[in-house]
Amino acid sequence: MCDSGENDDADKDGFTPKQGDCNDCDPNVNPNAVEVIGTADGQGGAGGYVPSDENCDGMADEAPLPCDAALLIDSTNAMDEARAIGLCKQSKGPNDWGVIGAEWTNLDQTLPPQNPNYALGHGILPAFGPNVKVQEGMKMLALSSGTARQPSDVGYQSVGGFSKGYSTPQPKGQFPKESKTCPFATTGNANDGASVTIKLRTPSNAQGFRFNFNFFTYEWPNYVCSMFNDFFVAMLDPVPMGLVDGNISFDKNGDPVSVNNAFLEVCGCFSGPPCTAGQKSFSCALGNTGLVGTGFGQDTAFSDHASSGWLETQAPILPNTEITLQFAVSDSGDGVLDTSVLVDNFRWVAEPGTTVTTNTVPNPK
Repeated sequence: MCDSGENDDADKDGFTPKQGDCNDCDPNVNPNAVEVIGTADGQGGAGGYVPSDENCDGMADEAPLPCDAALLIDSTNAMDEARAIGLCKQSKGPNDWGVIGAEWTNLDQTLPPQNPNYALGHGILPAFGPNVKVQEGMKMLALSSGTARQPSDVGYQSVGGFSKGYSTPQPKGQFPKESKTCPFATTGNANDGASVTIKLRTPSNAQGFRFNFNFFTYEWPNYVCSMFNDFFVAMLDPVPMGLVDGNISFDKNGDPVSVNNAFLEVCGCFSGPPCTAGQKSFSCALGNTGLVGTGFGQDTAFSDHASSGWLETQAPILPNTEITLQFAVSDSGDGVLDTSVLVDNFRWVAEPGTTVTTNTVPNPK
């Protein structure tokens, strides 16, 4: 233990032993730290890891408890959307990490449109069809340029023909962004956007965060490389170093997540796979069972459409700061042939990293 008096702050983490710092030698250990869970891969367990109590609550390596079991599918409280993705802890002040607030917004983070159909674009779901499961807890966030519902849910409208009837401003930054693999396409105006913006205070030992998302588009295959380039964005403020704007979810080409992105691998066609769309070839390596019961598969439509499967985005942040994280989807060029996204399993990262989206989550065939 550190030779530190009860009113000293030897590790300069903002807490003294009297204020609850249980290890005044380590700036990553204090009441405003997030617990780091050891694993058996060399980071813990069999790798010689000794469990540690980073948040000084008297328990070592306790897993966070989910808080989404009782959330309603049509909740109008934006804080419930944060809970649905695993953000359970609310901040109590400047020295306490957690959610500061959440609100429904337009894509540019202004007030949402005064249109009754706007609320249909967000939902809290226990599953998306029989094969797409939650990644954390019991529920997950759904956003849609149509209705954020399963076909079996009350209020569902077909993702193949429902327009909510309002235009949407573009997200902050250099939007719309064209995909490098579609050099002759120009994205149309945004419509029917759905967005939630969450303000967070970061833990004292956090270097980044991760979350999972699954993107579905009805525009595939007929409108690949066209003006109907529906988008999902995850906007982070402050903007991470090396990015021209705050969008932290993009494919291996640096293109935003849209009908033209490189991640669409849950799909199928009558003559394949591989499948051709917009003069591009898609391997459909993850099969098409992840579309069943979602409105995007041939069980409810003439042909399969597409999704990305579960992906993971990681982004760097600074500890002990306030950040804003926005999730948003929109149609482009019109308000029909909708796009939906599922978001879940937000967690803090205690190791430095870069901004990256990867396909690391197992998906059903």
